[in-house]
Amino acid sequence: MSSSGLVGPQPVGQGAVEGWGVLERATELARSGEAFVLATVVWREGPTSGQQGSRAIYTAAGEMYGWIGGACAEPVFIREAIATLEAGTPRLLALGASDRFGDLPQGTTAVPMSCQSEGALQIYLEPVVATPHLVIVGSSPMATTLSVLAAQLDWRVELIDRAEFSEGLLTAQSMVVVATQGHGDEDVLTAAFKADPAYVGLVSSARRGRSVRALLADQGVEDTQLGALRAPAGLDLGSTSHKEVAVSILAELVQLRAQGVFAATASAQASAMPAAVDPVCGMTVQIDPATPSLEIGDEVYYFCCAGCRTTFARERGVA
Repeated sequence: MSSSGLVGPQPVGQGAVEGWGVLERATELARSGEAFVLATVVWREGPTSGQQGSRAIYTAAGEMYGWIGGACAEPVFIREAIATLEAGTPRLLALGASDRFGDLPQGTTAVPMSCQSEGALQIYLEPVVATPHLVIVGSSPMATTLSVLAAQLDWRVELIDRAEFSEGLLTAQSMVVVATQGHGDEDVLTAAFKADPAYVGLVSSARRGRSVRALLADQGVEDTQLGALRAPAGLDLGSTSHKEVAVSILAELVQLRAQGVFAATASAQASAMPAAVDPVCGMTVQIDPATPSLEIGDEVYYFCCAGCRTTFARERGVA
């Protein structure tokens, strides 16, 4: 399991992220509202480059930071991190030759590997679900009530005036409730749609909602976005007070979140990345421009590391 140790591409200009820097990056991701998996090596048996306490991160956007081992452990980490993020539950991985596992804790996922280093690792994968981010645009009593109620759920809540709003405040996981009471509703919604947030709701009557949709359609807003617009926002509770409207909107958001509508999953690009089996060690490796490969005739072989590529080339009598 030895090799470079850097897990995946590093952000331009940030350099390698390792040690305590991984936890600092995890804090930044949590604050920004992005879901991720934090991996920690909890046990090792040499020879392996992964050390006890080594950490790495895999984000919902498919970015990776840190060090949990070498090239043989890397593809396994990516695959299992994606599964962990999608399942939303932690898991313990055991990597190495099957005769090195011994008695594993119940529930451990064992991944036999036949890399040349013959080391073994146990890695704890912990999914970190982003704190819900709710942006309420408006200054009405209903908007204030909604912000107070959502804060009681420990959500990250921003109550801002229409003039202060911009799409830069949002991420793909944000929830936006527009409560500007007819003052610039269309402008706020147009800006919000540019960020493609998880939820956009307008506090309005059904008639006003139809009118706003028509105006936005004339301005070129996409049909899919208009179809996702909740106008009026909230569960239909009939004739209600402004406090009850706030409750109905929060109830709708809680219901959608419980149904998994806002759940962050691994990026489609990372999940759909083509894979191949290393003909030397049997590892499943994801294919990207950095994957070691060897073309022989019409066939291309892919490897977990340069060592396996060298071994295969030598056995085949090619350079």
